[in-house]
Amino acid sequence: MLENCKSARERWGGVSEIIDRWLQSRQNLLVSFYHLSEKKEFSEDDPETEDRVRQLCQLLVDYVSAGHFEVYEQLMREGQAFDDKQGLQKACELYDDIDRTTDIAVDFNDKYLETDDLSSLAPDLSELGEALETRFSSEDRMIALLHTAHKNRIA
Repeated sequence: MLENCKSARERWGGVSEIIDRWLQSRQNLLVSFYHLSEKKEFSEDDPETEDRVRQLCQLLVDYVSAGHFEVYEQLMREGQAFDDKQGLQKACELYDDIDRTTDIAVDFNDKYLETDDLSSLAPDLSELGEALETRFSSEDRMIALLHTAHKNRIA
């Protein structure tokens, strides 16, 4: 998609649009997470909670997938295009932090798409929340290193 853009502004402006959409999906994920985590106790045969868990799982998988298969790739290309060796090296370290949180997200999704047993949902949400906090912080730093840092060079 972005490879066909003629100017740096068109090309990296397109990355901004991808990031903006992705950050909007992050916000939707957070809203879903907080709505679910507001509840302190979960019981079986609670269709509303089961629906909220499934919605959270879908948003989580969509968000994680977009990061891995679209956003990080574009950020790395931008770093390469601007020959930002230091930014790329730091981004690889951040990617390792992000990748560790992917396992937690995937495990959460796999568990709750396969069961209606919500007995361990509260501690699982807590673990997921900590992983998301780490992930979002690392992603924000990666965006700053490989995209925001080059904005002045795009104009």
